[in-house]
Amino acid sequence: MHYINMTSPVGTLLLAATDIGLAGVYFEHHKHFKGSEGWHLNPEHPVLLQAKQQLDEYFAGERQVFDIPLDLSAGTAFQQEVWSALREIPFATTQSYAWLAQHIQRPHAVRAVGAANGRNPVSVIIPCHRVIASSGALTGYAGGLENKQVLLELEARASNKQVYGSSQKQLFSLA
Repeated sequence: MHYINMTSPVGTLLLAATDIGLAGVYFEHHKHFKGSEGWHLNPEHPVLLQAKQQLDEYFAGERQVFDIPLDLSAGTAFQQEVWSALREIPFATTQSYAWLAQHIQRPHAVRAVGAANGRNPVSVIIPCHRVIASSGALTGYAGGLENKQVLLELEARASNKQVYGSSQKQLFSLA
């Protein structure tokens, strides 16, 4: 595994790639990150350079869709199905875990969908931050709820959508 670190509005991100594609985007205190021991720092890896460029464009409000090759082989078939469905949630919109379960035609698998969502290794690029509770509350983000809120606010600003919220929690309208 090759990796680099990059600075972003949500702190330092670790980007990891195989020769197949991007395999990880991890926050500093990512809940499910197991560490980079045995990985190779490789600031010249083409997939990592492409990922960094596209993430920089995203954070600058200049990119809404990523077109980086991915290597999701570490996930189960079910997780990969969920991660694929996440990529269908448009920029600056949110959907519920229940919607996601229904979307993959497993309406009774809401908790399993939530678990797979939380295990997404390619944060931001596979937009698991766009999944919220049916009530509109921000819940369950491996990179931290504060980062989830920052990402949703960034997308709302970039698309000129209105963000609703109180001082206690932010709610984002479903598109």
